Amino acid sequence: MRKLGYLLAAVGCVGTIGQAQAQGLRAIAPATKNDKADADKQPIAENSTDLIVTATRRSQRQSTVPIAVSAYDTVTLSRTGATDIRQVTQLAPSLIVSSTDSEVSATARLRGIGTVGQNAGIESSVAVFIDGVYRNRAGIGLNDIGEIDRIEILRGPQGTLSGRNSSAGSISIYTKYPEFTFGGYGEASYGNYNALRLAGSVTGPLIKDTLAFRIDGATTRRDGFNHDVVNDIDFNNRRRAFVRGQLFYKPQDDLSLRVIGDYTLRRERCCSTVYLDTREKYDPTPGRPGDVAFAPENRIVKLMGDMGAVLPSNGDPYNRLSAISRGQAYTNIVKDYGVSSRIGWTMGAVQLVSIDAYREYKAGTAGDFDFGSLNLVNYDKEATRQFHTFSHETRVSGAALGNRLDWLLGGYYAHERLNLSDSLRYGSDYGAFAACSMLAAFDPSGAFRDPAAPACLKPMVHDLAVAAVGPTLMGGLDRLTLLHDTSNVHDVYRQTSDNFAVFTHDIYRLTDTLSVTGGLRYTNERKTMRAAFDSGNTICGAQQTALAGLLTDPNPQMRQAAMIIIRQSCPGNSTSAYNGTRISDSMREGRLSGTAVLSWQARPSTLFYASYAHGYKAGGYNLTRAGFADNAFVTAPAVASSLRFDPETVRAIEVGAKYNAPAFNASIAAFRSDFSSFQLNTFNGAALVVQNIGACRDSLHGADSGGRCTGDVGAGVVTRGFEVEAGVYPVRDVTFRVGYSYARARYGHNLVGNAQGAPLSTSLFLLPGNQMSNAPTHVVTESLAWTPALGRSGLSGLFYVDSRLSSDYSTGSDLMAEKQQPAYVLVNARIGLRGRDERWAVEFWSQNLLDSHYAQIAVAAYLQGNGSLSQVQRFGYPRYAVGNALTVGVPGEPRTYGLTVRSRF
Repeated sequence: MRKLGYLLAAVGCVGTIGQAQAQGLRAIAPATKNDKADADKQPIAENSTDLIVTATRRSQRQSTVPIAVSAYDTVTLSRTGATDIRQVTQLAPSLIVSSTDSEVSATARLRGIGTVGQNAGIESSVAVFIDGVYRNRAGIGLNDIGEIDRIEILRGPQGTLSGRNSSAGSISIYTKYPEFTFGGYGEASYGNYNALRLAGSVTGPLIKDTLAFRIDGATTRRDGFNHDVVNDIDFNNRRRAFVRGQLFYKPQDDLSLRVIGDYTLRRERCCSTVYLDTREKYDPTPGRPGDVAFAPENRIVKLMGDMGAVLPSNGDPYNRLSAISRGQAYTNIVKDYGVSSRIGWTMGAVQLVSIDAYREYKAGTAGDFDFGSLNLVNYDKEATRQFHTFSHETRVSGAALGNRLDWLLGGYYAHERLNLSDSLRYGSDYGAFAACSMLAAFDPSGAFRDPAAPACLKPMVHDLAVAAVGPTLMGGLDRLTLLHDTSNVHDVYRQTSDNFAVFTHDIYRLTDTLSVTGGLRYTNERKTMRAAFDSGNTICGAQQTALAGLLTDPNPQMRQAAMIIIRQSCPGNSTSAYNGTRISDSMREGRLSGTAVLSWQARPSTLFYASYAHGYKAGGYNLTRAGFADNAFVTAPAVASSLRFDPETVRAIEVGAKYNAPAFNASIAAFRSDFSSFQLNTFNGAALVVQNIGACRDSLHGADSGGRCTGDVGAGVVTRGFEVEAGVYPVRDVTFRVGYSYARARYGHNLVGNAQGAPLSTSLFLLPGNQMSNAPTHVVTESLAWTPALGRSGLSGLFYVDSRLSSDYSTGSDLMAEKQQPAYVLVNARIGLRGRDERWAVEFWSQNLLDSHYAQIAVAAYLQGNGSLSQVQRFGYPRYAVGNALTVGVPGEPRTYGLTVRSRF
């Protein structure tokens, strides 16, 4: 409530915004004009996509902005069926949006760079703004957004104006303003999977020409497209409701106030997985890496079957069948709501913009952590995350030096409070399966196996094992089989951050056609983290004590066996060593980011530009026990600072050209971005944690995974390539758009784990020199719209199709071979009939028309085997005798189709 009070107080402050009248300068649009400039009247085709954008916080036509920016209006988005930014990927070749095990983890990537995975401690590399308000975490900005004015996608570092977490780019969504004439629309859609979506809005004056309102709402219901054969329910369903109310107050031409309140509720089961790969791989020629063969049966699959598990895919991961542990098909509730204000007032040649917002976000994260039908590990209903955020931004702008300088100064402040409850429960099958899976390495046929017995061994075999390896190791295995139905019930993390920044962004006109832009931002951020650990798991502590001596045993096989037991039975490295521990830590960062651009308007239709940008992404904390260092297995208390990860920085150059004519427009950009201390969100066997990636400037002599750098550390990730987007408008009712992205987003060589040269995790041995995950090298997008007039009655038709062709790429952060996604194409289509002035419309549509099969993300199934095809190929025998790990993935949506009816009044 205190933050809400701050917001209401801020609403009472005076802010200004207006339009610079300097000849030859692109105007800053007044808020009274709904952020749209009306001074720029260069001719364009009626169906052209050269929209007015505010990428530089100034209203300009897209073709005149010296930035790689793509913009899409309401008409374009409605044709492709977009209700949030996911479907925009059909039009934007450089953008990819994917989800992992939860909707709260859905994130965007640009030019191959982004953040994927459910980790509350890391912020996305692609900043998302809705009506100028920053949405600070993965998935928060990907809700149904109602009727919008446009979406702008800015590629490359945008730290000067968009803040410290836009190292890959930013996405700005602008919703429709209230209007001073009464109107609205209604829309209803029905499709397969019993999909029903109702949406609408109403707007009009409350006080003539002074106060207007607008209300938008939408509700969506849809059955899931993956069926859980254990619980007999569907996953990946839709249950969403959204409402947004606005007031727009304009007491005079140079003063305006816009207030927005919105609320989103989701009750969904998301996201079930399917088994993508269940093969067992081995080296048929021990000692000669590179050779791989496949066993007739995977011993882990056989073990799971013996224990009653169900693997319903039967070799076909896209039969849409999955199997979740009984009683663990949780429906999570997500609430996202807030209020914001934007005040504007023009005073002569000086303008000021003031944006304030307070938001809350609450999400349940319960789910089956092992993704299988055995009851191994799950996050129960106490697993939640909450964000409370207050932000304020002020921008002042104007003209000087005889109208040659267009200047802008600004300040920003944000306060965030994060509460995370991590509640991991070991299921009834956990201990027996952990012991049996270890035994499977020596007994693939299961002849000696008894899941109900200590150490999973038949009694006679157990006695012989005790005599052979000693009671200490067997005692540890005995305790392992007893581990079940316990949990980390109250691992609670509380993080607060305070961020303030000052920035300037200035355009100086050297000549009538040549301009230089300079921008600089100083950001200061302080994060404080507190955590309290409490676990009902007492077996791990006793087991660790029993096995502690073996961690220093002179026999390497004995040490490895003890380490495996501890890792499997105590995920998060030291599951019980931290019980009762309270830790705290704080960190402060101060960084400069900036940009410099040289642009030449060679002709009214042609723009050339070259730019340099330095971006910054804040550091933070891995809010999970699994974030502690690997060498902290049996030590306590925890070292809070070991949960830190470093800030990420990027240096980028870009050259581009834009052309705009009535029947054709195009843009091309070539780029290179070098990322230092790149924040890779990767699965470490127990949870998603951030691993910084850097490159040693000295050779590590082949030790990229596990080598330490004693010299300078530079950029560990380099992305380079080019993008082309074009639109053709041969006649009034035909629009053809095409886009192509070539992004070589690759890791460097001599990789290390942070700026201090610490060794890279050994599980990431495939990274050096290879393309990043979720980063296709080639993407081609196309769309064709034809809206012919039908007779003289005012009727018109709609024929629309778009496609996105993606080359192959890895869907796993470790790049293992089983996680490779082959090339695929997605096609959407729509056909319809529209009334006079489009007052009504009836449309038939299909998304993923060809029913293409693809995985959004893939991971090794927790506890279900070890070693991948890539490890067998690289290391062979004896380090990895077999690779029997099962791989699961989150499938993309299947073909959907339906009917939409809409009307405007």
